[in-house]
Amino acid sequence: MSAEPNPAAEPQGPDRLVADRVSFGYPGYPVGTDLSLVVPAGSFTAIVGPNACGKSTLLRVLSRLLPASSGRVVLDGRAIADYPSLQVARRLGLLPQASIAPEGITVTDLVGRGRFPYQSALRQWSREDERAVDEAMRTTGIGALADRLVDELSGGQRQRVWVAMVLAQQTPLMLLDEPTTFLDIAHQLEVLELLATLNRTGGRTVVAVLHDLNQAARYASRVVAMREGAIVVTGTPQEVFTEALVERIFDLPCRVIDDPVTGTPLIVPDLNRVRGR
Repeated sequence: MSAEPNPAAEPQGPDRLVADRVSFGYPGYPVGTDLSLVVPAGSFTAIVGPNACGKSTLLRVLSRLLPASSGRVVLDGRAIADYPSLQVARRLGLLPQASIAPEGITVTDLVGRGRFPYQSALRQWSREDERAVDEAMRTTGIGALADRLVDELSGGQRQRVWVAMVLAQQTPLMLLDEPTTFLDIAHQLEVLELLATLNRTGGRTVVAVLHDLNQAARYASRVVAMREGAIVVTGTPQEVFTEALVERIFDLPCRVIDDPVTGTPLIVPDLNRVRGR
């Protein structure tokens, strides 16, 4: 590759979600300044970067959970700040990094909360809601947990319940902050395979913060790499996961080879160089 991909380059096709020169942070603690990002419809975008680089905060801004201090986020061609909350919830599902279930709630009831955006005084619980909840629980493999209290479950079980709640929301756009947290490797792959299927055959647009670079390389169609509150580079996994860029972003000397199963980039730490520091 002769040149690094351009972080400001506009991908082809319609855009589902756009951050236009947004700055954000917390009182007395700025996190990101003047960031721009495009999420094309139908893409699977992985956001990667070292700890505390602003990945989760950016996801909160994209979802309107945290307002930008300047700039704007555009959802389906309209400023996200201009939408009524219910309309946002029907277009965008969010799995935050740290989700806390109400005390004493069952698995079925928590997953059912994904249907709240469709409830109103004129429309109460319906067969459509029931089908959406059943399908989400079946897909995530938690049907046997239906009557269990969420606070009695293991961390991995709870994480699958939260993913099911987002699935039950049936939004065309899903934002997930570390969706594989607390899961063993088999369940990590199950969740990522599920997201990939929803993306490729179900038409869902997926944005996920991921820590495992090899999982991001295997499942994402686009990768956004961040460092110190800035987007360093955006591109395909092949463009982003080069030896030079991985070392620049993560301070990790490595070799990048072809995954023998998928052909996607496989990052292998260069332990000789790490130990020689």
